[in-house]
Amino acid sequence: MSAQAGWLLPLPLLLSVLVRGTLAFSVPTVCETNDSVYYVGEWYYLDTDHCTQCECTAGGPVCGRTDCPALPPPCIHVSYYPNDCCPRCEKIGCEHRGQVYQLGQQFQPSECEQCTCDMDGRASCLVADCAPPLCVNPIYAKGKCCPECKDGPNCYSDFTQSQVIPGGSTTWVDKCTYCHCHDGQDAGYWEGNLIAKCVKVHHCTLNDDRSH
Repeated sequence: MSAQAGWLLPLPLLLSVLVRGTLAFSVPTVCETNDSVYYVGEWYYLDTDHCTQCECTAGGPVCGRTDCPALPPPCIHVSYYPNDCCPRCEKIGCEHRGQVYQLGQQFQPSECEQCTCDMDGRASCLVADCAPPLCVNPIYAKGKCCPECKDGPNCYSDFTQSQVIPGGSTTWVDKCTYCHCHDGQDAGYWEGNLIAKCVKVHHCTLNDDRSH
């Protein structure tokens, strides 16, 4: 057989040579990970890191780490499960000044505030608007928002604030001067009017008090 004739190999022998050559240069068709076998195109998570996902390719495993989505701000109960990469939000609520409240819960963070944990996870609050006290010596009772006048309405006799006059009464502060404190029937009148109205008697001097 001539050299040229050597190119004409029988078909079975030619196929045998081609198969052996293919096997000699073949690439992996599986990936061995997690004590398991994965075929090209399959996806899997690493047993040692549930946040890392891999794809088995002809060139070997190609892996990437999963980014966990941010939990909603009103999440008040977070769970971590062994086979999960990311934490789970189990309960939605409200956080207000460092305290946590359930949806729909009403609470009073201070004496003057009334709040509700709304369904969107936000706390809505109403703040009491106290009227001006009807006295010069109000007290702030525990558990109450607005001040109270324990002794009823009253006024100062003058700007020295040395003497208190009950509301609706008149008091002589000296021989020649008497002062009247309004009765407080009109609540709005008290704002900025906590000084009694005083009248000095005409042609009167304090020396008159010593001459008699």
